[in-house]
Amino acid sequence: MCSASTLAICCPERARLEEEYIAARDRMRNLLRLRQVTRLEQRRLADDVAMAIARLKEHQAAHGCER
Repeated sequence: MCSASTLAICCPERARLEEEYIAARDRMRNLLRLRQVTRLEQRRLADDVAMAIARLKEHQAAHGCER
């Protein structure tokens, strides 16, 4: 397991997955703030965020690289 200070160096895949989650979350927040989105768009955005979270949690469970 990596220490918090060496996490990015120790596990670049975790860092990539975390960035993927942040991008999906920010995309959803920005679209919701900027304009009305349809229910279908909302569902897709929420699914993108949920899948990013699931991939991150799956990686953490498999590799033990949590913060």
